[in-house]
Amino acid sequence: MTRKVTLFTGQWADLPFEEVAKLASGWGYDGLEIACWGDHLDVWRAAEDDAYLQSRKDILEKYELEVFAISNHLKGQAVCDDPIDERHKAILPSAIWGDGDAEGVRQRAAEEMKMTARTAARLGVKTVVGFTGSSIWKYIAMFPPVAQNLIDAGYQDFADRWNPILDVFDSEGVRFAHEVHPSEIAYDYYTTVATLDAIDHREAFGLNWDPSHFVWQDLDPVGFMWDFRDRIYHVDCKDAKKRVGNGRNGRMGSHLPWADPRRGWDFVSTGHGDVPWEDSFRMMNTIGYDGPISVEWEDAGMDRLVGAPEALKFVRSLAFDPPSAAFDAAFATND
Repeated sequence: MTRKVTLFTGQWADLPFEEVAKLASGWGYDGLEIACWGDHLDVWRAAEDDAYLQSRKDILEKYELEVFAISNHLKGQAVCDDPIDERHKAILPSAIWGDGDAEGVRQRAAEEMKMTARTAARLGVKTVVGFTGSSIWKYIAMFPPVAQNLIDAGYQDFADRWNPILDVFDSEGVRFAHEVHPSEIAYDYYTTVATLDAIDHREAFGLNWDPSHFVWQDLDPVGFMWDFRDRIYHVDCKDAKKRVGNGRNGRMGSHLPWADPRRGWDFVSTGHGDVPWEDSFRMMNTIGYDGPISVEWEDAGMDRLVGAPEALKFVRSLAFDPPSAAFDAAFATND
């Protein structure tokens, strides 16, 4: 098994899809994790327009790239979020935003997620990566005091909104890989447990393992992978660097922009942060994860044209295959 390494196109959506494909191919990536924004993939067109769908396939074939997953984080975010506000207007197309009425935005976003499953199936892709949004992230500080019934209602809201979406995923033979991430319904270990409980652990809903979001929360990304090993449907390689310990920089970020040295942490290019990458790749072998390794490049302090090929080289150096036999098998004798 030689691991396939892909490039997530979300941070490249300002460029035409073909230009990103050409860059990725030239650097040596095996494929793309295609973002459903910019001009990279319009899921409504792809679900209904054979010629448009074929145009995406033709670009991939031209540059000898494969696709194992598509990602629709931005629309998924709007399914459960409360409040819906100017932040969402900035990341959503006008067809989803509409008149900005919050419940209308949520409903239209949910319909797009259903359409994303249909498009994935037409592409021959089995995994959609994304966010869920959350109606209870706003309670993270737990003050003013938050009654348990409000938290319970948030998980119920998630289940009510996502179960119909997951029904479509089931019918299309596609799985959703939720990226455990602050601002989502599942953002750490125990909220992931609660989220899976809320939907009765249905198989259509799994996880996108992205360790960068664990590092700055002081969570163990390797242990998480082991405990949720039956739910790791996709892997994104992104790194994070902590800058706490000086008595001033806080983990919450202080409303400071990325790369500001006063922040308590930052996303950095893969291999430049605090993720225990070798242990992570060894655990992937242990749990039998054989899917793609997707580089999600984010680093406000580095040019992406430098970082993306460097990240590929770093990942390939560690994404070794598991052994074909135990090393101590050589000690056995046939006498």
